[in-house]
Amino acid sequence: MELLSVNVGQARPVEYTNAPSGTSGIDKRPVEGPVRVEAPGPRGVAGGGVAGDAVCDLRFHGGDDRAAYAFAREDLDRWEKELGRPLANGSFGENLTTRGLDVNGALIGERWRIGPDLVLEVTGGRIPCRTFAGFLEESGWMPRFTESDAGPGALLRVIEPGEIRAGDAVGVVHRPDHDITVALLHRAVTTERTLLPRTLVAAAWMESGLLETARTYTAKYGA
Repeated sequence: MELLSVNVGQARPVEYTNAPSGTSGIDKRPVEGPVRVEAPGPRGVAGGGVAGDAVCDLRFHGGDDRAAYAFAREDLDRWEKELGRPLANGSFGENLTTRGLDVNGALIGERWRIGPDLVLEVTGGRIPCRTFAGFLEESGWMPRFTESDAGPGALLRVIEPGEIRAGDAVGVVHRPDHDITVALLHRAVTTERTLLPRTLVAAAWMESGLLETARTYTAKYGA
C-alpha cells in the first residue's frame, strides 16, 4: 500500500462555488518533497491539515474531522474509463492519492500510518457539492458520483502529525470493532437513510456533520 501523491490547491476565483469568497482550492496538483500534515483546529474555524492547501469554504470543508481527503488511484482509473478522459492524481480534489489501499472499505475509526510519523483516522466519506460538479464539468455529476459503487473516498483526522511525501508506505495500524465502512456510511447519509441508526455504533469516530445527520434521523424515526 502506497501514497502515490500529495496534492494541494491554491485559492482561485471560480464561477461554480457558493463560498462567500467566490474562490475554491479544489484544483489540486501533486507536489514534490515533504509535506507537513497536522490537526488544523475546530470545524467552521480552521482550514485543512495539509500544509499549502487552501480551504475556501469553512462551512463545509476543513476542521479536525476533515483535515485531509484520500481517494484511491484504482477508483480514479474506474472513472477514467467511465468518463472517457484522463484523470491525474488530485483530479477529484483529494489531498492523498493512494494505491493498494481499500479506501472505501475502510472502517470509520480505522487508522493509517503514512511514512514514519503521520497517523490518520478515517471519519467518513465525501458528500459531493456544486463546486465539485462545476470543476469537473460533468452533467448530473452530483447524483452520478453519489450513486456510483466506486465509493466517495475518505475524510481523515490527524491523530499523530508528521511529514509525508509521494512514495511513502501506507499501513493500517488499527481497525475498530464494528462493521461501518466509509461506503456504508456514505450510502446511509445519501441514498439509504434507513441505515443511519445502524451507523451510530461508529459515533465515537464519525465526522461531526455526518454524525449530526445520523443522530437527527434516529431521534425522529427511531432505530
